Amino acid sequence: MGNIQMVDLKGQYLKIKSEIDEAIAACINATSFINGPEVKRFSEALQHYLGVEKVIPCANGTDALQIAMMALDLKPGDEVIVPAFTYVATAEVIGLLGLVPVMVDVDPETFNITADRIEQAITSRTKAIVPVHLFGQCADMEPIMKLAEKHGLHVIEDTAQAIGARYTAGDGSKVMAGAIGHIGCTSFFPSKNLGCYGDGGAVYTNNKELGERMQMIANHGQVKKYVHKYIGINSRLDSLQAAILNIKLAHLDEYAAAREWAATYYDKQLGDLPGITVPLRVTNSTHVFHQYTLRIGEGKRDQLKAFLEEKGIPAMIYYPVPLNEQEAYKSIGKVSGNLGNTAALCREVLSLPIHTEMTEEQLDFIIDNIKEFIN
Repeated sequence: MGNIQMVDLKGQYLKIKSEIDEAIAACINATSFINGPEVKRFSEALQHYLGVEKVIPCANGTDALQIAMMALDLKPGDEVIVPAFTYVATAEVIGLLGLVPVMVDVDPETFNITADRIEQAITSRTKAIVPVHLFGQCADMEPIMKLAEKHGLHVIEDTAQAIGARYTAGDGSKVMAGAIGHIGCTSFFPSKNLGCYGDGGAVYTNNKELGERMQMIANHGQVKKYVHKYIGINSRLDSLQAAILNIKLAHLDEYAAAREWAATYYDKQLGDLPGITVPLRVTNSTHVFHQYTLRIGEGKRDQLKAFLEEKGIPAMIYYPVPLNEQEAYKSIGKVSGNLGNTAALCREVLSLPIHTEMTEEQLDFIIDNIKEFIN
């Protein structure tokens, strides 16, 4: 059976080794390592896949969020609404720019931010909302966008964990995660569903003016060589990573299907076990299962994690400490309303191995050990 891993990057690479190796060799032979043709090809391919007007590759997902917020010309003291249950990068760039992260609770079943919680947090200083499509499933974006329009707010989608997910609007139309709000951001960290072999990210939009501004901000605020219109940063996706991502993008839907198959296998075997809640799947979004995250009740989460690890099964807690309890954000952030759901999730969530190379034998081994613990 081999060792079980949270993400099997080696196995995934071996399946497309010849394509990847050829792409890397071609890039090295061309010696165009920064802003080479591979970057433009990947940008255009991702633009087509997402159905957006403009894609700007950058150095990582955190930079993508920063570029987005810089492009919106937010001012120090402006408030940005974020979920309290998320990775720290969502709030990190808000703090770096002198903005105020306003942390709100999430839905306990989807783990995502909701329009009703956002509305309660809106003040005269609110300027933007950052919905995080956590673990691979879209937040309910239609009511969030209506709320944003009503209050004149910007929406920045953090889709680092949900690239490839498809959201269905009330009229039946389908839109890719990240292409719904004013700006979408993603990460190409190696373990992501679309991951490179180093760091990488992208920001994208359907707004031409915003797209042009973000392109300049990502390149020192430069209009043309040595002419700088904005204060910017230096954030580039290198050509080698773009060449790798070009290959992997063509396999992204195939990867999502493999993850969904594994998730369904888990669901069928774990769904009726006492004290375990499997991930909820909503009807208006596909789920690309960046993580397969259970809720473990009765205070047994940490015990189950330790039990699985003794059996050679990795399990991860995303996330054990909410944003509002992080020391770095206590002095600069605000809390809106009760964060009871977030607190409960931090005590109960446990993510099981899920990736494109999962086998039935591995899944059965994991499931049998969970059943042994429960019984």
